[in-house]
Amino acid sequence: MSKHEEIINYILSLQIGTKISVRGVSSVLGISDGTAYRAIKEAEVMGIVNTVPRVGTVRVSKVSKKNIESLTYAEVVRILDARILGGKEGINRSLNKFIIGAMAVDTINNYIKPGYLLIVGNREEAQELALENEAAVLITGGFDCSEKIKALANEKDIPILSSTYDTFTTASMINKAISESMVKKEIILVEDVMEPDVKYLRGNDTIAIWKKLLSESNHERYPVVDENMNLIGIVTLRDIQGHNDDNELIHKIMSKQPISVTPKTTVAYAAHIMGWDGIKLCPVLDKKRLVGVLSIEDVIKAMEFALRQPQVSETIEDLILKNFKYKREGDKMHFNGEIIPQMLDPVGTASWSSLNMLLSTMGIMALRQNNNINISVDSIMAYFMKPVQMGSNIDIITEVVDKGRNFSKVEISMYNSKKEAVAKAMISAKVFSK
Repeated sequence: MSKHEEIINYILSLQIGTKISVRGVSSVLGISDGTAYRAIKEAEVMGIVNTVPRVGTVRVSKVSKKNIESLTYAEVVRILDARILGGKEGINRSLNKFIIGAMAVDTINNYIKPGYLLIVGNREEAQELALENEAAVLITGGFDCSEKIKALANEKDIPILSSTYDTFTTASMINKAISESMVKKEIILVEDVMEPDVKYLRGNDTIAIWKKLLSESNHERYPVVDENMNLIGIVTLRDIQGHNDDNELIHKIMSKQPISVTPKTTVAYAAHIMGWDGIKLCPVLDKKRLVGVLSIEDVIKAMEFALRQPQVSETIEDLILKNFKYKREGDKMHFNGEIIPQMLDPVGTASWSSLNMLLSTMGIMALRQNNNINISVDSIMAYFMKPVQMGSNIDIITEVVDKGRNFSKVEISMYNSKKEAVAKAMISAKVFSK
């Protein structure tokens, strides 16, 4: 085991909430400060430690990104540049909901629950009531709190924070952060769907070992790594063909410099490069180190999951598309809707970028409606003939003009209320199959 892996395993063995420092890690494990620092930074990327302003680096539980539907108090500190007045040990707890303490103190008890955040001014009774009910407190206006409140927060390990912003601004900033986290929640990364239990070969392994793996797992493609788990190549059935000596070494026949992705690569991007190059299995690297593999089956499942996800927050695209209705007309699809203010450019007409988004999105919808196939856009060509002003009613007609085993093409035409051609586009898309 390398020193780097030893440090990561040491951090994983620590209890949640344990404070971590470069000097402490280097002292316990007998390593240099530089090595400890780099490992702690990687642990932060992995999500097993978190650096909190004015608190330090602490061990946290790694939360699945798909389950994040709220913020932690530590993130609230970062967003608002707030001070932590007490309850530092509970800074990594989740914020389930926030309320504004604008009501009478005896009424607050009807609204406050554990895991809530009470946004309030310098009202000590309200602060105490929130802490007694296992809810955190955010004091607006930059006010401090009494030693009694700080002691209660420390006793219960529930944060009490102070921000210089006013109540309306703090609530708006927190609400925006929650909304953005919901949008990000829908973006599926490779780390969410990859297979971490990797079957691999060493460079000095033989073809006989490859055949043994083939019989056990029925896979034809295996990453090849060195003694530090760094990827040095990949070996496939095609590479093996023509080599009949079972004792021949893998590093002599493997494909060097294979295409790879990282855990933070989006599945959409991975789908594109895998589809373009016809790759069935792609290594996943953290820097040069092999941490998993992504198969074309994983990509297809992720894309199908993304299409089924309930909408939890509106993007610009959602705002535009919800004003459109569609119906099938034989082999074609007919979309009808209105140009809304969010689509305008500075001079008051619909921007070419928003119209291009409409053309591409509706073309993709047409392809997916056609047998619900899994696709990734390969290219798009668009031509614009006339401007469109706000409030104009437009019609968009899509028609699949070519459908093959690996590629499909769709033609999209946009018309204004006078039936004049506004724009035309052609989309070519890669079709994924298992």
